[in-house]
Amino acid sequence: MRDCLRAVGMASRDPELHRRAFLNSFAVVFLHNGKQLIGFGRAISDGAYQAAIYDVAVSPPHQRRGLGTLIMERMLARLSHCNVILYANPGREDFYLKLGFRPMRTGMAKYLKPAVMKERGLIS
Repeated sequence: MRDCLRAVGMASRDPELHRRAFLNSFAVVFLHNGKQLIGFGRAISDGAYQAAIYDVAVSPPHQRRGLGTLIMERMLARLSHCNVILYANPGREDFYLKLGFRPMRTGMAKYLKPAVMKERGLIS
């Protein structure tokens, strides 16, 4: 799981926070290779018409095999009745464009650690 968490910048967070985040999510997908977690994704939603996808990751040795697409397709199937926004790392835009996502002009964020997010290229 550490490789997956590192891939989305979550490795330094308390494991209890990860557990709570996934338990409180609307749609969750975990991919395993035997007992090893190799990918995951989660979405929050009001269950009616709005949703947001967070924390999609595949461990580096298993990337470029269609597993990220599989995670997204499974989550999007659960969210087919919703508008879906996406929180993604810079450089992944082409992957999400292929899944039908389009850039937004109206997105804004308020982070707990804005300097860290600016350093990571998530905000200006």
